[in-house]
This record gives sequence, structure tokens and C-alpha cells, in this order.
Amino acid sequence: MFTRMIENIKEFLSDVRNELKKVSFPTKAETIGSTTVVIVFCVLMSIYLSVIDSFLSWLVGKII
Repeated sequence: MFTRMIENIKEFLSDVRNELKKVSFPTKAETIGSTTVVIVFCVLMSIYLSVIDSFLSWLVGKII
């Protein structure tokens, strides 16, 4: 029973090692580019949502 379990663990770790060899990690330039895009998008969305929130607050204030 334990021998079979140890063999299963060895096989699993071997499969994990083989799959990790197939992984392609992004280069430093790709990582910086992607991060820049995400930060710019977040800033633009926060500005957009702030403007919409201000407008809706003003509109509700006028209605009430």
C-alpha cells in the first residue's frame, strides 16, 4: 500500500517537473509593458468613475 502511494507521488512529481519545463515565462520587457497597460487602465477607469459619480451626485442633489 505504501509502496504504491510512494510510486504515485514520484510519478506526480515527475509529471509536475515535465509540465514546468513547458512553461514559458514572460520577459522583463513584456512584464513591464503589461504592468504599464494595467496601471494606465486603472487610472483612466478611476478618473472615469469619479466623473460619473460626481455627475450622479450632482444630479441627485438637484432632484432632491
